[in-house]
Amino acid sequence: MKSANSILSGYGTTVFEVMSRLAMEHQSINLGQGFPDEDGPEDVRELAAKTVIEGPNQYPPMMGVPELRQELARHAKRFYDMDVDWQTEIMVTSGATEALADCLFGLIEPGDEVVLIEPLYDSYLPIVRRAGAIPKLVRVTPPSWELDLEALEEAFSEKTKLILLNNPMNPAAKVFSRNELEGIAALLEKYDAYAVCDEVYEHLVFDQEQHISLLTLPGMRERCLKIGSAGKTFSLTGWKVGYITAAPELLAPVAKTHQFLTFTTPPNLQKAVAFGLGKGDDYFDALAQDLQAKRDFFARGLKDIGFEVMHCAGTYFITADFRPLNLGDIDDVEACRIMTLEAGVTPISVSAFYASDAPRHYVRFCFCKQDHILEEALQRLARFVAKRR
Repeated sequence: MKSANSILSGYGTTVFEVMSRLAMEHQSINLGQGFPDEDGPEDVRELAAKTVIEGPNQYPPMMGVPELRQELARHAKRFYDMDVDWQTEIMVTSGATEALADCLFGLIEPGDEVVLIEPLYDSYLPIVRRAGAIPKLVRVTPPSWELDLEALEEAFSEKTKLILLNNPMNPAAKVFSRNELEGIAALLEKYDAYAVCDEVYEHLVFDQEQHISLLTLPGMRERCLKIGSAGKTFSLTGWKVGYITAAPELLAPVAKTHQFLTFTTPPNLQKAVAFGLGKGDDYFDALAQDLQAKRDFFARGLKDIGFEVMHCAGTYFITADFRPLNLGDIDDVEACRIMTLEAGVTPISVSAFYASDAPRHYVRFCFCKQDHILEEALQRLARFVAKRR
């Protein structure tokens, strides 16, 4: 038998699936995979159900239904004061991961260099490598997660095609500062490069801070592709509705990739998301405030147990150092396995988000769960640590 693609076949099963299976097997509380345990707004779901009955249920336009693209243009104006042409600058995709693939396959030529910032979401490197690019990795490190702009520039060269920027950042829960974004923008101009901006957590920023999209900075309108996600904004991750905003010249090659991957997205879900995006400020404010309260509760509980907890500025993830627990000479993979089997709580090993030479003493917890689930998880972890001492 001839071999499969050497790049993709070289990767194992994603850590999210592996740990979710382990959690199910041991009836553990799954705080590894990043999804809420409650569905999003009922009125949004009701509209999706109504629309699928009323139809039509045939192929919608490849770029997305007009209702959603028009609402996304209003969303850009409302939250970022950007004037966007819904017909030429917005495309709907079947999830943000498809949007990432569209952007990378549509823009990268074999041999191009792509700058990525570790720790990084696990789909980035496989897609970049499959597109034929050479990854250039830069790190932000805990506890501050600050971006070293000098180190970032060292990763750029005349071969740099683009930077893949996740802001707010999973798993670091970092929100890039304006100064950091301005530094990135200067490098894009200096090296004539693009930015694929994964901003799926744009509405999950805490402590009354505001998300700044790189797309809004001077000179970036023609260089950035902004990716959003209804799954994160409306706690409907199974819907897989994403969207890309970009200048027409950038979006055109990306759309040609999209037409050969998924082509389109279920029309009833698109129309329901359009309705959701039109919700008042109270919805978007409450989304961040409710998650911030969960963050504060869970972070405080982890600290009381003995974890060293990294600051979470956005997303719904907390990174914690387990070394103060004195669990012995184990790495983060083994720590996650032990917590699953002995504590009944499943986190994710942060080393899974690095290409190599990863720190081995951090785990990531997902806190977008019901309050009583988070409380039970903390109680289980506290009992586990007490037994170990």
